[in-house]
Amino acid sequence: MTTPARPVRDALLARRSSSSVGDEAPDSTELAELVRAASRVADHSSLRPWRVIEVRGRARDRLGAALAEAAGDDSPSRKPLRSPLLLAVVVCLRPSKKVPEWEQEATAAGVAHALSLLLDEAGWSVLWRTGPHTRSTPVARVHDLGENERLLGWLYVGRPGASHATRSPKRPVDAAEVLSSLPEDEP
Repeated sequence: MTTPARPVRDALLARRSSSSVGDEAPDSTELAELVRAASRVADHSSLRPWRVIEVRGRARDRLGAALAEAAGDDSPSRKPLRSPLLLAVVVCLRPSKKVPEWEQEATAAGVAHALSLLLDEAGWSVLWRTGPHTRSTPVARVHDLGENERLLGWLYVGRPGASHATRSPKRPVDAAEVLSSLPEDEP
C-alpha cells in the first residue's frame, strides 16, 4: 500500500491514531524498508539503542496470555488480537558515559513515532498502545527482553477501517501554551 509522499509537515498535521484496524498488515519486506527509514532519528553517538519486534499470528495469543498473567487474570487478554500486526518497540540501553538512559529511551521513542508516521504515509492505520503491564516481567519474558531492554509499547498496525476516512483532524495546539523563549539577558 503506497501513497504519494507528503512533506513532513503535512504528514504530521494529518497523522491520527486509528483505534480500529482491518485484518491486513504490511509484510516483513515493506516493514523492513520503513524501519530503515525510521532509523534516521537523532541518535547521539549512533548507539542505536532500540529494536522492533514483529508480533503476528499466534504470537499475539502468547502476548495475551502474558498480559493476563501480569494482571492476575485467568483468561488471556484479547487486546493483542485487535490488530493483525503489533510492533513492539524496545529500548536497548547501551553503556555510555556521554548518552544517559533517558536520552536513549527518547531515541527509541523517536523511532516509534517516525515509524508510525511512515506507516500512516504508506496507507496503514496505526495506534501506539501501552498500559499498566507494558514493563511487567511476564510481558518482558514473552518478548525475550534482555536485562538492558525495556518495552516502550506496541504499534498496532493494519488496513484502515471504515472510520479511517471520516476521522476528524486533531485539535491544533495553541503554540502560545507550549512555546516560550529564554530571555537573552538575565532578569
